[in-house]
Amino acid sequence: MSVKNRLYRSQKEKVIGGVCGGLSEYFSIDPIIVRLLFLALFFAGFGLIIYLIAWIFVPTK
Repeated sequence: MSVKNRLYRSQKEKVIGGVCGGLSEYFSIDPIIVRLLFLALFFAGFGLIIYLIAWIFVPTK
């Protein structure tokens, strides 16, 4: 039985809060892809809110 990793904010792939780095580690994708997604959401009008909420509620390791 496999246990899935928990979502944490990254300490090594951290630019601002570690949210994008943590998501990239959780989904095993490149952090640039997640950062570009948040950038696109930012220009759509709600990326900053989602990032701030994730920064508050996603724990660090």
